[in-house]
Amino acid sequence: MNKLLVFSVLFALFALSAESFRVPRQAEEDEGTLTKLSSTFKSYYDGAVNTVSGYVDSIKDMKLDEKAKNIYSDTTAVVGTYAGIMQDQLYHIFYQQ
Repeated sequence: MNKLLVFSVLFALFALSAESFRVPRQAEEDEGTLTKLSSTFKSYYDGAVNTVSGYVDSIKDMKLDEKAKNIYSDTTAVVGTYAGIMQDQLYHIFYQQ
């Protein structure tokens, strides 16, 4: 009796949950070649735009423009210093006193 009750409850749950797994039928559409090509092209285009915008957002998050400005300013300061030293050395080589 106990097994029969458990079996009937499980069967009822299975029957109720099986109804929710039904997939509604979709009407078949006759698509032309041009429609298929344009939809394929549009999906590739949308994918490419989404990928590029994701890359741009990740680059903006890294703040590369600020890092590039800092590297440029540091590099110009260092190169300016060494260029001044080189100019001074060349001056003393050519115009010895």
